[in-house]
Amino acid sequence: MKKDLSTEEKILGAAKKVFLTKGMDGARMQDIADEAGINKALLHYYFRSKDKLFEQIFMEVVAAFLPRIITILDAADTTLFQKIELFCSEYISQVIKTPYVPIFILNEINRQPKAFLKKVLGNNKPPMHKLLIQIENEIKDDVIKPIQPLQLLINTLSLCIFPFLACPMIQLIAGIDNKQFNDMMEKRKKEVPQLIINSIRK
Repeated sequence: MKKDLSTEEKILGAAKKVFLTKGMDGARMQDIADEAGINKALLHYYFRSKDKLFEQIFMEVVAAFLPRIITILDAADTTLFQKIELFCSEYISQVIKTPYVPIFILNEINRQPKAFLKKVLGNNKPPMHKLLIQIENEIKDDVIKPIQPLQLLINTLSLCIFPFLACPMIQLIAGIDNKQFNDMMEKRKKEVPQLIINSIRK
């Protein structure tokens, strides 16, 4: 049997929809096969397991998303505050579209950190050098308060990621549905960078 590109694309599209509605853990191969309009045997011919299928979807997300983040962090003509605003907006926008990704990343990092980072970054190091220099320069120029660059990165990532990881709990406590949750996340595109910037601005 020869693999057909259109069938593979149909499977990937169906899997994204199922992962979006049921999450990584809740999705079943049968659900994906039903959504794609194929039988389960054919699905297993293209992708041996749910993990392999999800991994391909994840790498497609990374391939589209990572270059945009690198461009933001490496930009020489963008202030640190602008980078924080752009990063938060870009990151939250992406996770609204693929909310199943953060949990997968955390699981993979905890399970096999070196292998996961090599898969995502290849043999390259995260492009942080220019950003670290910029943070140090803005501290010296009295633009921001003294802060360890790693602490700033952790604070920013935490405020962007945590609501998505805790989404079911937040929805239950607040009594909100998916649309209301996403509306709240849209507002966080401005609220999170403002909170970060206000905390470090001199």
